[in-house]
Amino acid sequence: MIWVSVLLPSLPLDVFARMHEPENVERPFVVASGGHYPRVVAGNAAARAAGIRSGQLISAALALAPEVMLRDRDAAAEEAALCEVATLALAITPNASIALPNAVVAEIEGSIRLFGGLPPLLDRLARDVRARGYAARLALAPTPLAALLLARAGHGEHVLDTARLAAALAPLPLALLDLEADPRATLEAAGITTFGAANALPRAGLARRFGPAVVDMLDRALGRSPDPRDPYRPPPHFERKLPLPAPVDNVEALGFAVNRLVNDFAGWLLARGLGALRLSLSLVHERYVRERGTPPTLASFALGAPARAPEHLHAVLRERLARIELPAPVESLVLASDETASLASRNLGLLPEDEAQAVIVPLVERLRSRLGDDAVVVLAPLSEHRPEYATSEALSSGLGASSLHKPGEPRAHASPPRPVWLLGEAQALGAVLETKPWILRDGPERIESGWWDGHDLRRDYFVAETPNAEVVWIYRDHRYGTDDGEWFLHGYFA
Repeated sequence: MIWVSVLLPSLPLDVFARMHEPENVERPFVVASGGHYPRVVAGNAAARAAGIRSGQLISAALALAPEVMLRDRDAAAEEAALCEVATLALAITPNASIALPNAVVAEIEGSIRLFGGLPPLLDRLARDVRARGYAARLALAPTPLAALLLARAGHGEHVLDTARLAAALAPLPLALLDLEADPRATLEAAGITTFGAANALPRAGLARRFGPAVVDMLDRALGRSPDPRDPYRPPPHFERKLPLPAPVDNVEALGFAVNRLVNDFAGWLLARGLGALRLSLSLVHERYVRERGTPPTLASFALGAPARAPEHLHAVLRERLARIELPAPVESLVLASDETASLASRNLGLLPEDEAQAVIVPLVERLRSRLGDDAVVVLAPLSEHRPEYATSEALSSGLGASSLHKPGEPRAHASPPRPVWLLGEAQALGAVLETKPWILRDGPERIESGWWDGHDLRRDYFVAETPNAEVVWIYRDHRYGTDDGEWFLHGYFA
């Protein structure tokens, strides 16, 4: 097997830095630990240039750079980031696991041929992770623990052969292993500071002194014993929150953050084989505004068909946001999936140009984004024999129907051999039939129904041709049981 480890070395910083556009990183930025004496956990390049280092007291960092931006470490955001990277790995392989505190391991041997070789596969994985705003360090090895150790050590060479694994791991510091504090301190006191030195110790004595945990960890790294990992499974419902670096008072400035959330959502959809049908984006306002009773501004929309292309989703969201007026500055965004449906992946093309297809947003979705959910409707068939009740106008998402038809307006009917245009109210022909003869082409078709709701009818329908060569749908009304009822025009054929 071949395992890849995706290590996020600056994860505490990246969960905040990914909110910024790449060009807005000149100001020193620091993530701090909690407690009475908070210390620097990580800092960006500007902070390091100012002399700020990990482990320093925050007071010392402020003395070096008074303008530094401070954020408390967000463990929940780091966990969500690992879930996001694991979801990205599921687009390449079905076997991915989270390795706390800052890595994801995935078995990729079965996917190498599918992606055209190992370099293209690794390039795609690294590109997808970095596109989400995370710095990534990749390493390959025959076991997941070995891949993780090589990534932590910054090992530049991939180890694919089990026979070379012991030599590759031997010089690595023993501190890279997730050993408990007491065994590590005892080994270091005895001068055992590398993986190779620990592996060379008598195994029986090592197990008696420290228990089986140390020996088992060495064996799992070298492939001598199995290393089962809990597979990661994306949650059934997507909901992702993205705090903004500073409050925003206009929707145009939200584009970068929305794009981040949409890319996260598209990765979740791909991993689960789903397409989005209905989404909601909540714009959470500043705390003092919320305390006054102002709720988050909600932008919800439905798609006409399941979709998961990021360009498609972002285009629809951008249209919807353009119609929103913010009552107060926004400090965070929350994107949630309200409804999804199964969506098969697109077949790969044989020619290179087959892969470069532009994403086209359907016109109906653009109209609904600009005009509102109820502004665009489509016809929905109903289980009803009476023609005037056999169709209903429904929202263009197909998620509900409402009787929006106005009497007197022509309405379309899509069920052959019914006419294309059905009149909202049938027109009595009367003396029109006496001027010039009409030709009956087809019929009669008896429709008799509705006795249970007081709107009963009994009609004989005919397809007829008018003197002007129009093909129409007419009927003779036999509601009162007579055979010489009046004639009515009910629709036109194309």
